[in-house]
Amino acid sequence: MTESFDVSWQLDGITMEGSVARPAGEGPFPAVVLVAGSGPTDRNWCSPLLPGGNGSGRLFAKALADAGIASLRYDKRVSGPHAMENVAKLIGKLSMQSHLDELVAAVQALTRLDFVDSTRIVGLGNSEGALHVLHYATSTQEVPFAGIVLAAPPGRPIQEVLLSQLALQAAQVPGGAQLLPKVQEAAARYTAGEPMNPDPALPESVKMVLASFEAPANLPLARELWVESTRNSLGQVQIPTLVLIGGSDVQIDVHADGDPLQEASAGMANVTFAFPPNANHVFKEDDRTPAEVAATPGNGYNDPGTHLDPESLQTILTWLQATMGPTAAGS
Repeated sequence: MTESFDVSWQLDGITMEGSVARPAGEGPFPAVVLVAGSGPTDRNWCSPLLPGGNGSGRLFAKALADAGIASLRYDKRVSGPHAMENVAKLIGKLSMQSHLDELVAAVQALTRLDFVDSTRIVGLGNSEGALHVLHYATSTQEVPFAGIVLAAPPGRPIQEVLLSQLALQAAQVPGGAQLLPKVQEAAARYTAGEPMNPDPALPESVKMVLASFEAPANLPLARELWVESTRNSLGQVQIPTLVLIGGSDVQIDVHADGDPLQEASAGMANVTFAFPPNANHVFKEDDRTPAEVAATPGNGYNDPGTHLDPESLQTILTWLQATMGPTAAGS
């Protein structure tokens, strides 16, 4: 039987926590470190901002363990049960580097497990998490990744991704489409280094999203994210890389994000692309229309009964076997 247990470690005086999924058998096993997306998304890929507790991070961990692959998934310091007490310690310190530091510490914690083969560790990041995995892979680290999986990586600057998401969100509100120029004006002010000052007429949900980029607790990370995309670093990756974008993803688009990434990696034999048609942003199977997704609280990502997209999971497992070599389960 596979086994799951919690682990903890220290980073800059703050306790970080995660969950390990161990396959049946003695090992040593190849392993994956799972990196969650933006905001307060926790180790299981659940968020207090979204309803439901059926997160893809936990489902991936179980599927990997069943296939003979160990994993560690972790709470960022501003996610999980201790987020509120940690925020005060990190105001003004959140940055792309601080998230990379968290990932480095998580990998080190993973290598301390005696059943993990530290030469066969892969980073799998979802959405913003893909950026952190890329930063790890393109920097000098004590424990290099054997490969990386970029799941729903933004191929456009985050500001462009955000504007497309807010356009879809605004379209669900009566007269919302006419308000989009006001969102663009606020975004332009932020890009110029000025306060957003969003128009009071904008829907409250849209104003909340815009305000999150100016919250002191999110800076300087938010300003760094605003202009970054995975396209910036993809061309520098020298290890095996799998890029996955779901055809049912209403946040990251197969063409708007996938095309620039394919252009950035043209001629790179180490980079593989997959576009599973029925996968949504968190790689659950999802055949709803974008309007239906936008109209569902929390997009319905973590609702009970939702499950990983079979094609996405098989693509990942097949790629991992080719990258890592045989697993204990022989999958």
